[in-house]
Amino acid sequence: MTTWLITGIGRGLGKALAEAALARGDTVIGTVREGQPDIATGAGKLHVLPLEITDGASVTETVSRAFALLGRIDVIVNNAGYGLLGAVEEATDAEVARLFAVNVFGPFQLIRAALPHLRAQGAGHIINVTSIAGRAPMASSGLYAGAKFAVEGLSAALAQEVAPFGITVTAVAPGAFRTDFLSDHSIRRSGAGLGETYAETVGKALAYMDGMAGQQIGDPDRAAKALLTLADSATPPLNLLLGSDALRRARAKLAAVTAEIDAWEAVTLSTDYPQA
Repeated sequence: MTTWLITGIGRGLGKALAEAALARGDTVIGTVREGQPDIATGAGKLHVLPLEITDGASVTETVSRAFALLGRIDVIVNNAGYGLLGAVEEATDAEVARLFAVNVFGPFQLIRAALPHLRAQGAGHIINVTSIAGRAPMASSGLYAGAKFAVEGLSAALAQEVAPFGITVTAVAPGAFRTDFLSDHSIRRSGAGLGETYAETVGKALAYMDGMAGQQIGDPDRAAKALLTLADSATPPLNLLLGSDALRRARAKLAAVTAEIDAWEAVTLSTDYPQA
């Protein structure tokens, strides 16, 4: 039986993962901002704790309560978050501050609070849900991509720091899944009256996403099963893509980066001191 701490189980991937884990008899501590989520518990045991991810004191208290409840937590999933779409130029300071507070600083504070417990138990798996936007961004997702890039970088360095303690880290980058992510529940849009200015880039990207809502190729229940496989692995990867669209975008990005590195290799090498 695996014990979980999953943030944001009220809907979307967090809810699907919580229900999949509970269905097989696992114990889940799930967090929500308020209220009681409608979760099918199956054969497992569910504990729901309130969490305001932007409140450092709330994060620390929730992590302490979680470990006090179970004594040991095998898998921590930083899932809670939301998106911000629009041109980079349109975003306000308040919008960006809130976005990074929820998507970057909250997960960081939760990880920091949990690490002493994980080190003490000599094991644990931290799963940070990012996005394909954090690896292969497109127009209209600049600030959201920036936040997810930050979590990707944090995960890569953290994995090296905690490996000696028996702790593993995985950054999971989903593509588009058929949740309510593109609804007002999970997406905000900047708007400074520059729609016509960026019509050919941001406008087309937003129209594409609007047309995709409710038709996304990704199945959240299948994603949840993939995350169970990830959690059960004795050798989990540092990076995991979810969805054929994520795979396509990641491979295209890698190919473009490799080609660009090769094209500019001479300039890159020209900056070293000449060797004697």
